Amino acid sequence: MSRDAVFTVLLAPLVFAPVTAPIGAQFGDLPERPPGLPGVLVTAVLWLPLVLRRRWPVVCLALIAGAFAVHEVVGYPQTCASLGLYMALYSLGAHGNRARGVRRALAVAVAITAFTLFVLGLHHRGSPLHVPDFVLMFLILVACWAIGRTVRARQDGEAERRRLSVEAAMARERARIARELHDVVTHHVTAMVVQADAAQFLLADAPERVETGLEAISDSGRRALRDLQHLLGVLKASGDPAADGLPSAMSAPSAPDRGPEPGGLSELVEQTRTAGQPVELAERGERQELATAVELAAYRVVQEALTNALKHAPGHRTLVQVHYGREDVEVEVTTEGAPATTTAQRRRPLGRGGGHGLIGLRERVSVFGGELSAGDRPDGGFSVHARIPSAGHGEAAAYGAEA
Repeated sequence: MSRDAVFTVLLAPLVFAPVTAPIGAQFGDLPERPPGLPGVLVTAVLWLPLVLRRRWPVVCLALIAGAFAVHEVVGYPQTCASLGLYMALYSLGAHGNRARGVRRALAVAVAITAFTLFVLGLHHRGSPLHVPDFVLMFLILVACWAIGRTVRARQDGEAERRRLSVEAAMARERARIARELHDVVTHHVTAMVVQADAAQFLLADAPERVETGLEAISDSGRRALRDLQHLLGVLKASGDPAADGLPSAMSAPSAPDRGPEPGGLSELVEQTRTAGQPVELAERGERQELATAVELAAYRVVQEALTNALKHAPGHRTLVQVHYGREDVEVEVTTEGAPATTTAQRRRPLGRGGGHGLIGLRERVSVFGGELSAGDRPDGGFSVHARIPSAGHGEAAAYGAEA
């Protein structure tokens, strides 16, 4: 309302000045009469109610339209302030509440009735205008309202698009965090469970090795805590949604995914080997500097594949092959043989899960225009193969911004 008040007051000297009077609206073409004090008050009401045009557009229009009807029927001198009627009609369309059903029909009936009474008043006062003139006058007034309604519709459409964009961003953020939680928690917890089960049997057969197993469990737990703290930092980086009225996913850019540290694959393989899984790493090609998101995607493919090997084929040889090409990075993780069934597994099965990890990996890789395939091998083993473009394309830039 303060903006409207400033606008109305600043323009008041201009619209009330005699020099601008000829550009005002005049519909009746009646002989003019001296304004006097009543005419001055009516002229003032033609403009000053515009301070209410956003907050109470209906009241604004009612005051200005009533003053305009009196001004024209009585025949007060032409004034630029009469343009307030056009602005009041526009404001009703742009800022008024949308009427529906009976209320809309009633509003139309009131508008037509009021205009008809206005026309009859002009005709009774001897206005020289004819029916086509009054029809044109009515269409001009309706056009002012329609322009405001069109602007309102565009603003509503833009607001709806922003709302849908916010919801989509929140959904992408939830999916990204869910993938990260799955990748981090599943891998570390699986390693801890396997190591804890093995430690129980080492107590009887090789108690001197229990300390090594407990150290491996402790190390896996610390890694899990470190990665979870990073994910919590990503959540906090979104900011306080209440501070600016936006959902947290849109109030501030999310913290970028932390890429694997130098030697990350070697460390990951060694950690899995410590958990009891025989794993070998073979890297080919010249390692180039990769985008953080691309390198993280390759790391997650290996991590998920090794987690599945620990869960479903413990003790079977697993080979991790990474080929750094000029245009892409290829990752293949192969686990040989059929899953073994040990006494510990019969007592505490880890379960095969619902395959959400591979689905998340496929989505992650596809963002960069890559491909991922996974399936059983003819010899009973299992393999996961991914190809990720080194530079990334498609939605990779958008993913990097979101991640």
